[in-house]
Amino acid sequence: MKDYEHIVIWLDYFNKNLKKSKGRRIGLEKCVFDPSLKELEDATKSAGFKITESNDKVRFPRRPFVRSGYIVLPKGSPKTKIINKISEKLVSKRVKQSK
Repeated sequence: MKDYEHIVIWLDYFNKNLKKSKGRRIGLEKCVFDPSLKELEDATKSAGFKITESNDKVRFPRRPFVRSGYIVLPKGSPKTKIINKISEKLVSKRVKQSK
């Protein structure tokens, strides 16, 4: 049964290696190469969202041959705004790690 109270955020939304037709949801400048679920959780928490559930043993529907992961957040604002806030934190954390 569909849950209308929560939003699912997949790792593939932020993967720079993917085309938009394969599941990426934002521009390349806001993405990182091969994000991990731990990085996504940290970026989500630092963006101010509360994670209700996470799973790393699932497969993204557009790429059923590769394991991916997702997190579930309570619905509060539009999904695109949430994804953009998370991507800013994800990219800034990656930049700090590389320096």
